[in-house]
Amino acid sequence: MQQFDLIIVGGGLAGASLALALRHTRLRIALVESQMPTRSEGWDARVYAISPTNVQFLEHIGAWKHLDRERFAPIRGMQVCGDAGGELEFSAYDTGVSELGWIVESSLMACEFWESAKRQSNLSLFCSVRPSTLNFTQDAAQLELTDGVVLSAPLIIGADGRDSWVRQAAGLPAVNKPYGEKGLVANFSCEKGHRNIAYQWFRDDGVLAYLPLPGNRVSIVWSTPDENANQLCQLPANLFCERVAEAGAYQLGALELLTKPVAFPLRFMRVPQTVASRIALVGDAAHGIHPLSGHGINLGFQDARVLAELLAARQPWHDLGDERFLQRYQRARREETVLMQTTTDSLRRLFRDQLPGLRPLRNLGLNITNQIPFIKNSLVRYALGAY
Repeated sequence: MQQFDLIIVGGGLAGASLALALRHTRLRIALVESQMPTRSEGWDARVYAISPTNVQFLEHIGAWKHLDRERFAPIRGMQVCGDAGGELEFSAYDTGVSELGWIVESSLMACEFWESAKRQSNLSLFCSVRPSTLNFTQDAAQLELTDGVVLSAPLIIGADGRDSWVRQAAGLPAVNKPYGEKGLVANFSCEKGHRNIAYQWFRDDGVLAYLPLPGNRVSIVWSTPDENANQLCQLPANLFCERVAEAGAYQLGALELLTKPVAFPLRFMRVPQTVASRIALVGDAAHGIHPLSGHGINLGFQDARVLAELLAARQPWHDLGDERFLQRYQRARREETVLMQTTTDSLRRLFRDQLPGLRPLRNLGLNITNQIPFIKNSLVRYALGAY
């Protein structure tokens, strides 16, 4: 049996960033991941909008400076269009910042995190294996891997995604509500320059976002009912490009497909209890939100930051896995997580509801908000993390 202070199951963005955030501590860390990340050919269709607050976190853990600057793009503005003429615009210049965020490929970050993890002296990597059994004693969590290796530590972290094996093995419940929608992602080259503006349209068939990539390229996320997503994925490339360009009001002119469209199911997930004795959850294992906000990985990075700060600042007599100690992490993360889940879920339902008279009201709300700088700036500052 191999002894550690901390076992992290899941080497994705949230789990790996947590490990990197603890690189200057004396904690002995085990990171378990079934598959090493690899770079996508061409441009990765899975991208994230990273807020300035989380850029600071990535700088703190030493990862941001190593990312290829030619592979990601700043967001200098955002235009939101309702389904009946409503418009809402955000500008980095008007807010007094250089950018509202950055669009970064998932695999670009994952590979850099993994390379940094390989160089970390207090971190042991257990790759190409999966967890098999999890048992708890009074003093430790004991994890057996599929290759027969047994790891033991006072604390185990579930960072293994929305279908978290660790969460289920520990008996922590999750409330799931399928949206009946899929998030369709793909990359395009575009006829017109995007000027580093992100676009979002609330439509009868879902929510479509154009996210700027370097050069005249964009990545899209189209959250749309299952049937429509399946039909879109089956279209020939030229027809698919036409549908996406039309849905985006030809804002960027004609589009040319760079990556094959991929769709994944969407669901709302709330985990009432993200900590227990000897266990804590981070990232998608701890919460799930609709992608219309673009905040999923930002929540995960903040989970990692807060938990790492708590563990690093602990007193020598603190038991890492004591539930009362871990409750500090749960309390610190609950408000932002619940607020973001509730806001995105409510916004989605507002624009999906077809009650008579509601369409003009919700679009009027967008237009009114667009005319009140104080409200607009408050929304932007929250998104930036300056709250």
